Amino acid sequence: MIRYSLICENAHEFEGWFSQSADFDRQVESGFLTCPVCNSASISKSLMAPSVSTARKKEEMQTVAMDTARREAFLKLKEAVAAIKANSEDVGTRFPEEARKIHYGEADARGIIGQATPDEAEALVEEGIEIAALPVLPEDVN
Repeated sequence: MIRYSLICENAHEFEGWFSQSADFDRQVESGFLTCPVCNSASISKSLMAPSVSTARKKEEMQTVAMDTARREAFLKLKEAVAAIKANSEDVGTRFPEEARKIHYGEADARGIIGQATPDEAEALVEEGIEIAALPVLPEDVN
């Protein structure tokens, strides 16, 4: 994941996480990326200090302490994601097509999971099709 410090035309600063550099460009061009404060779609990257990964930093990141309440909430989230996956059909990259078929009654209603590009996800939402992104969670937290 790539983290960018972002700024809108009204000088509101926030950060965004992207799987690759091109994702930022696509989201800005499509108007999908907006300021969380004023909803402006005029977003640019702001200056930020580079984050150099060292063995020490990796070790510190892996040993982040969670208090009991956070650990319990995290475990419940992991259980919920696992339950959704266990009770859904993985349709892979056919997700947008299958979601439309279900929505328009062309296929039996069922839970599905899969992949969609940001543009495909935006189009589904604009059509009134309810979707949600599942978080990718680390496996080693108990």
